[in-house]
Amino acid sequence: MLAEDSAELRPDHPHVVRLETRPANQEAAGLVTLEDLVRQALRMRPDRLVVGEVRGPEVVHLLAALNTGHEGGCGTVHANAAVDVPARLEALGTAAGLDRAALHSQLAAALSVVLHLVRDRAGRRRIAEVHVLERDPSGLVRTVPALRWGAESFVAERGWPRLRALLRGAGPEERAVGREAQGC
Repeated sequence: MLAEDSAELRPDHPHVVRLETRPANQEAAGLVTLEDLVRQALRMRPDRLVVGEVRGPEVVHLLAALNTGHEGGCGTVHANAAVDVPARLEALGTAAGLDRAALHSQLAAALSVVLHLVRDRAGRRRIAEVHVLERDPSGLVRTVPALRWGAESFVAERGWPRLRALLRGAGPEERAVGREAQGC
């Protein structure tokens, strides 16, 4: 299941169901928000849920969705770096009425890995760093660097053993991706 504000992602897979937001018409009727799409997508019991860009209250529904036993999912959020993702999600969650402790509990249970993308000189997006998530002693979620793009390849960081363990516990598709990342 793929839910987006505007169609940007184009996965080449026969079983993708695409949902796209819609603005209200001139009579102020017919509005469909990303929050609506995420909520409705869950009713369709998808194997995986991908949310194109989380910018508002839909963060609450995305975190809830990722905590309901689906095989996997992901969402895009704009942050300055991987280390800033928990703070960004906290701000979005607070604006949606979720308190800090609840947001961090949902976040810890929902997400395992943060990929930080940057644009290279040619304008292509590439992975700059991979972080894993952990809780600090106060119960807040923070990111821990696992891989960082170096001069010519990825360099292992403090969180690499955790990322490797996550990849080993993944299904066949995810393990193939993990092998590719290890070989970079």
